Formats: sequence, structure tokens, C-alpha cells
Amino acid sequence: MTSDVGYSRFEALGAYLPPAIQSTPDLVASVAQVPDVPLERITGVRERRVYDPRPEAGEDSYGLALKAAEDALAHSRYQGAELDVVISTSITRFKDGDDFYFEPSFAALLAKELGAHRAIHFDLSNACAGMLSGVYLLDRMIRAGIVRNGLVVSGEQCTRVAQTAARELVDSYDPQFASLSVGDSAVAVVLDRSVDEADRIHYVDLMTSSEFSHLCLGMPSDQSEGIALYTDNKKMHNKDRLRLWPAFHGGQLAKQGSTFADEAFDYVIQHQVGTRFVDFVNQTGASEFDSEMPESLTGVEVFGNTATTSHFLVLHQHLTEGTARQGAKYLMVPAASGIVTGALSATITNLGV
Repeated sequence: MTSDVGYSRFEALGAYLPPAIQSTPDLVASVAQVPDVPLERITGVRERRVYDPRPEAGEDSYGLALKAAEDALAHSRYQGAELDVVISTSITRFKDGDDFYFEPSFAALLAKELGAHRAIHFDLSNACAGMLSGVYLLDRMIRAGIVRNGLVVSGEQCTRVAQTAARELVDSYDPQFASLSVGDSAVAVVLDRSVDEADRIHYVDLMTSSEFSHLCLGMPSDQSEGIALYTDNKKMHNKDRLRLWPAFHGGQLAKQGSTFADEAFDYVIQHQVGTRFVDFVNQTGASEFDSEMPESLTGVEVFGNTATTSHFLVLHQHLTEGTARQGAKYLMVPAASGIVTGALSATITNLGV
């Protein structure tokens, strides 16, 4: 949906998951005021990865992002010194324990650590659409010929909001309920110029509906120390809100003389809020597009909602486990507070993972 000359592609993908696993029953047991909350039945999340708080473990937001970036470069043909851009998109920005960093930017720190000394670097914050927003910008920079390649990275210590919710939750309608579905992780993706339709980002387009910006807010807790996430699940998940994606995506395709069915996607990756949410979004898409949906790839059952990293963590999981085939056409759909929605279409054949 751009007339710019040239395309970008996904060249390498890296990920890092803390080895510690917390089951949903174990998390529910820590919820002080609602001991029998039916969390797994409502969200479909069986377990999630949880960061190690010891400084030597290097699993704060920055440390997680660095491990994912190093993994991506290990599968890339580029060295850190060859990167033209480093974009960090973490929502949580913890480093050195409980310190929350705004300056210096994570991107500057990561570029220095990776040896990307000549790279343009900047942080980008766009809620759970952060990674897709970073890819959007880097894709445009490559298409315009401003840069040759770049790295988009995010590390998320999401379970800090789950710890706050466990202390403060009063019932299953509490605005902190969604915080119990999150998990910790990091991903990083290298993009460069596409010279083959078999490896190409066909388009990435995003839309923000700011009238919904109050429905999901991360901030210091209003009851105790720590950060909290307040979400109006009922309004976030209502049908009119979910129709924003197919309405926007269908409209963009119509401008190009195409339809959802014409796109012939092999897989769709929705934002990983919960199994019911993923099913509901796919059902809404099928109804609004009047078309069958492609196979839906998920990882929320074992990773939880990992915020910015969710789409690429699912892609990494299915490519490394062989449950998604190379050479397929993928659709990624963000659903971030804001509301941010949109579509990323890519054919992936030789992605290093």
C-alpha cells in the first residue's frame, strides 16, 4: 500500500525466554483476595516465563532485549558494526534492578553493546504495537533508500504488573485482571532490502483510534509500590472495537483493487491476548471479510501475553519447531491500546532463526 520503489524483508529473527516457568495455578495461588479466580478457563494461558530478579541473571528489560538482539545477529549475515539502524520498542524499560530508564535510550545502549557504532538509534513507544511500529518505520527507511538494513528489538518484564495485580486484585472484573495473563520475553528482527518476492514485506500499515486510548493504561499503581496495568476488557473486546481491523485492512486492500481472499494468506498471527480473544478476532475477520481465515498461529497458551514481542515470538516458535512452513505468506494483526490496529503482510522463505 505504498508506491515507493523497492521492498524490505525479514532477514533474521532472534528471541530470548527466561528459563523460569510459572504455571497459572501457581500464579492464582498468589492472588491474595481472589483465591479461586478462573484465570486459565478465561484466558487459555497455562503458563508463562518469569524473569530472574537477580542482577547477575541479566533478565531486566534491557538484558532480555540484549540477549534477543545477540540471538538475531547470530542468525544474520550482518555483524553489529554493519547495522544502519537500531530501534528499541520496549514498553517496560527496567535496567539495573528497579530503575526505569528513559535516558539514555535503550537503543543507544544496545547499539553500543552490539558494536553498532555508526547506527542511527532511537526508542519508539507504541504500546503492544511497538515491534510492528518499529518494523513499519524501518521498512519505510529501507524502501526510501535512506538505510540498507536495521534491527528492531524489544525486551519486556511484563510480569511486574502481574505481581502488582496479585496483591491488589479484588474480583475477576477488576481492571487489573488482564495483568494476570502476561509473560516475560524478548525478540529482535533484522530487516534489509528484498530482491526476491519469496522474501518480502509486501506492506505494513497501521491505524490509531485515539478515542480508545483510556481503555488500557500502564502506570505506577494507585494503591501500592510497583507498576500496574488497568484495562477495560469489556470495551476493549466488544464487536465494534474488533471491527476496526477488518474495516481498515479491507479499505486499504480495496484501494489496491484487492480483497482479503485475493491476498491468499497462509497464516495469521493475532496479538496474543488470550485464546478466546484470538478466536473472537478471527471470527470477526471472517465475518467482516466474508472469507475464510488462514490458519491461526498462537503461543499464548505457554507464553501468555508478551506485549510488544507477541507476534514475533509466535513466528519464532513456529518456525523453529517446524509447525509453520518456510515460503508461506503471513499476516500479522496488532491490537494495542490506543487503539492501534493494522496489518503486516510478508512472505518468508529464508529467514534466519
